[in-house]
Amino acid sequence: MKKSKGFTLIELMIVVAVIGILTAIALPGYRSFILKSHRTEAINGLLDAASRQARYYTTNNTYTTSMTTLGYSADPNPVASASNLYFNVSVASVTAASTTAPASFVLQAVPQGTQANDSCGTFGYTDLGQRTVSSGTVASCWGQ
Repeated sequence: MKKSKGFTLIELMIVVAVIGILTAIALPGYRSFILKSHRTEAINGLLDAASRQARYYTTNNTYTTSMTTLGYSADPNPVASASNLYFNVSVASVTAASTTAPASFVLQAVPQGTQANDSCGTFGYTDLGQRTVSSGTVASCWGQ
């Protein structure tokens, strides 16, 4: 009996099925990891903007509502990686000092494009260092 060289159609179909199953398992985990990795960019953007607000406050005795005043090129400031836009960081609100309360600000990072599918939603940061998210938990979103 002569031995044939090569693969049978059934062997090829088994390999294709195994590759399909591995892809179906791995791809959602990979996408989740990518979304999670972009959260760091939002957090860094918020912390940078908060630091610029603090510097602005020391010279002007008030906070600003404009990201361009803080030295960014646009308002809101896009947080991008390479050519993809993932978050827009902006000043959500500024409260002037009064006799009953000090001046304050709230910054937000709104997800854009594919990042809008992230389970954390919009990130927030205040002058007091309070961290917020629009969905999910602060510990899981900010702590990663």
